[in-house]
Amino acid sequence: MNRITAQRATGLLKTFNDAGVLTVADVHVAQRLGALAQESDDRVLLAAALTVRGTRHGSVVLDLADAASTITPDSDEEQDLAEPVALPWPATQSWIAACAASALVTGTAGGPPMQMVGARLWLDRYWRQEAQVAHELVKRSADRPDDLDLAELRRNLDALFLDGSQDDQRIAVAVSALSRLSVIAGGPGTGKTTTVARLLAVLLRQLGPGLRIALAAPTGKAAARLEEAVRSAAGPLTAADRAALARLSASTLHRLLGRRPGLSSRFWHDRNNHLPYDVVVVDESSMVSLTLMARLVESLAPTTRLVLVGDPDQLASVEAGAVLGDLVEQSDVGPLTKSFSRRLQLATNAAPPPVRPDSTAAPLRDSVALLRTVHRFDAGGPIAVLADLVRAGRGADALALLRDQPTGLLFHEIADGEAFPAATLGAVQHEAVAYERVIVTAARDGDAPAALDALDRHRLLCAHRAGPRGVAHWSEAIERWLAVDPEVTPRADGRYAGQPLLVTSNDYEAGLYNGDTGVVVRQGDDLAAAFRRGGDPVVLALVRLSDVRPLHAMTVHRAQGSQFESVTVLLPLATSPLATRQTFYTAITRAATQVRVIGSAESILAGVERQAARATGLRARLDGPLVPVAQGSR
Repeated sequence: MNRITAQRATGLLKTFNDAGVLTVADVHVAQRLGALAQESDDRVLLAAALTVRGTRHGSVVLDLADAASTITPDSDEEQDLAEPVALPWPATQSWIAACAASALVTGTAGGPPMQMVGARLWLDRYWRQEAQVAHELVKRSADRPDDLDLAELRRNLDALFLDGSQDDQRIAVAVSALSRLSVIAGGPGTGKTTTVARLLAVLLRQLGPGLRIALAAPTGKAAARLEEAVRSAAGPLTAADRAALARLSASTLHRLLGRRPGLSSRFWHDRNNHLPYDVVVVDESSMVSLTLMARLVESLAPTTRLVLVGDPDQLASVEAGAVLGDLVEQSDVGPLTKSFSRRLQLATNAAPPPVRPDSTAAPLRDSVALLRTVHRFDAGGPIAVLADLVRAGRGADALALLRDQPTGLLFHEIADGEAFPAATLGAVQHEAVAYERVIVTAARDGDAPAALDALDRHRLLCAHRAGPRGVAHWSEAIERWLAVDPEVTPRADGRYAGQPLLVTSNDYEAGLYNGDTGVVVRQGDDLAAAFRRGGDPVVLALVRLSDVRPLHAMTVHRAQGSQFESVTVLLPLATSPLATRQTFYTAITRAATQVRVIGSAESILAGVERQAARATGLRARLDGPLVPVAQGSR
């Protein structure tokens, strides 16, 4: 792979840049920070550059003690990694001492650009955001609202949850109703949005129809799915419940907070201009970055209920942070504090759960509810079983299940480095083309709803963007296969009825957001683009589209928040850093009825074993503040 190198880099920065560990941007930021603090020590500049690099990979903090054993060269392409590159890592203790003594962490005229605790380094921006999020969440969780009559809450729960198999959802509704902050966590099919709908019904019943509710998600696709799920909620809801829920709409978090032109991480709603809502529900919270979570919590009024919903076992945000994972792991779900245990018992008429001692983070732990019962598909079905095996790290059992190929699971076992056999290529071609032909037929007839429904029936998922198992390669292959279809006749601009589209950046004027998917459809004698927004499709002229590309395959990361009838998963090589448990779990749980997996036994075993660990300090902060070098030296 051709690498771009920093022309003015010297010393360790140049060595690590040449090896592919650091990018040009990493080097330049470290050099600017060094100039600001008048720091020239190669070891300190390397630490700064690696901290910047970490944020690109989603980590908020760099641990110098294990950097040499955990950091490898970047690779976006699918390729065998040869023998590890021998790099001149600084001696750990002298490296830590040099950084601790540097003005980069002890302070400059404008304050320290970095923060340090022990052997761990943060960029000051993320240090402050972690502190802000931890403070706001702990404070909010400790403030229990007393605006609900517990006896009436119990009656409402009895009416909405008649089936004993929904006990975990019932507890989750009670926990959320009795909390200023709550987390509803669970895997696919565990009824997270059903739980949200019934929670909102309970709150509307008890607090009145004037209750102001906001539904949001990180992407437009996830927001549309949340809105549709809440509006169409089934079960023992009254006509009044359904009418109230049908009036709710969802938006992206960026749209909810209010974009400020020219500012990517600041919004109209902030600590000085709170959101005008009594309840804010955020779905797919695993995708919310630390920065966006900081902006969200500061925008909430003190009395607002915040409900975070998501699957902590999925991939985290593309940007830095893993807030949902930190909250759920930190929660130590199980025994409750005495005061909250009593309230929950009165609200649910259930036997009191075990009690644990109070602590700083105890109210936050009390606010987490886990949903474990699968409702979407048979809890013992092959997809659910495979997901459980992957989540539990049982790679050998997952491989054995795939090799058995029960109904709903297809496995093409191909050794790493071998070319795909004709049978595998033929199967992928047949499936991809068959699904896209259905889209083309509906789009040529001008039936936008049917075309969008067909778009969500199947998706080809890749871990990488580039390389022989990446999105670009397989998108080109599918376009070649479709080119021989007489019904697919692109215009001069490359557009044709039935062409699937992916939005790759936020377009506020058109109301489209990064990750939205749509279809080119015939509209009279012309073509237009149709996108789903919860209800009827939104149809836009093609000239109004800005950053879109044909969608024939997508990365697993982009597929988060989506659900398909069937998915084809192209696994990365076993040596790829993207072969992780979270990647595999997220990919297979996008499917409701069928998963086709293509890859080697080694890639499955390595992927299930390897976790996509993100280094953060939020988990530790929830139990108390961290004391940085700059503060400790004063």
